[in-house]
Amino acid sequence: MNRNIAREKRGLSPVIATVILISVTIVVAVSVAYWMGSIASGYTTFEQIELPTSYARWDEDITGFTNGGWNVTIELKNTGSADATIDNIFLNGIPLSGYSSDSIKLYEDGRQVSDLSSISISVTKGGSKTLLIQVEKYNATDNSGIEGCTPGTWVDFKIHSASGRDYPTRVKLP
Repeated sequence: MNRNIAREKRGLSPVIATVILISVTIVVAVSVAYWMGSIASGYTTFEQIELPTSYARWDEDITGFTNGGWNVTIELKNTGSADATIDNIFLNGIPLSGYSSDSIKLYEDGRQVSDLSSISISVTKGGSKTLLIQVEKYNATDNSGIEGCTPGTWVDFKIHSASGRDYPTRVKLP
């Protein structure tokens, strides 16, 4: 008897093979979707600082300023989905630490920031902060105060965050 071995082997029915193939495909697709979702969520959080209010008021009697100066108020509001940290503030392109500490002062929600070279102001998501920057009037006769800060001039402030974003605002000194 000469029998054909191939005829005696049995395989899966096409219906069962199709069900197994579709099940494996669905499991792989769901696994990839969860994996991609976890990767994407790490990149979708962001900070977004808005500066809804910025203005200056003249004050003749700022403590420590011989020429008088301005109280510049800048309100920060974080409308992003992640906390933000302000790590530097620039006045006319120069960091506040580049000015004499006798001519400029920074306050965060009423507390003075003593070291202008290492600013670290946290703004939680959905939160806000108020910055007060006291700027001494420039006096050309004795070269005191902040150069360029005279009545009627515009000054540029740039808020720099730890994530590398810049938020500019412009204030006119009355």
